Amino acid sequence: MKTKIISVIILLQFAIVAAWAQTYTADAAKSTLNWKAEKLTGFHEGTIAIKSGTFKIEKDKVTSGKFVISMSTIVDTDLTDAEYNKKLIGHLSSPDFFDVTKFPEAIFTITQPVDVSKSVAEVHGNLTLKGVSKPLTFKAVVKKEGTSYTFSANSIVVDRTVYGIKYGSGSFFSDLGDKVIYDEFTIKLKLVMNQ
Repeated sequence: MKTKIISVIILLQFAIVAAWAQTYTADAAKSTLNWKAEKLTGFHEGTIAIKSGTFKIEKDKVTSGKFVISMSTIVDTDLTDAEYNKKLIGHLSSPDFFDVTKFPEAIFTITQPVDVSKSVAEVHGNLTLKGVSKPLTFKAVVKKEGTSYTFSANSIVVDRTVYGIKYGSGSFFSDLGDKVIYDEFTIKLKLVMNQ
């Protein structure tokens, strides 16, 4: 009898812990990442795939987590000329920019608790790009549906030069003329996390 009582207590303890901390996994098929980079004479935009991700949510707060971006899936959606499109993707994938052969993944890691009880949450983390980790903060709209959370951010601003991506930057080169590519690019993110 005593053994049964101890077993029940242990099971209850596990149940309480499970209720406090839940693991959510990124739904790669429903998650999206759109990018836009501007230059003096125009812009380019496209998509990159979310590869994976996990969040630990405890008492309405994301206590830890990360998501992984597959850099080899860069797509440009504004260029209709197939040859020029291929050339651009090749350049973006090269060491001048993201060097995807050497660095096939970018990772965002949460560094502070994220309050998911609010409709808009502030997300603090580190973005690791080309092997360099730098702090990145953005606001995300949080929506809970059943056992899923959706985090949406319309304008995450990233300065590529802090990750050593200086190609075409007017901040580092003074003789570029109209070939200047702006240092900052923007990301529109939708991250769907399922329990």
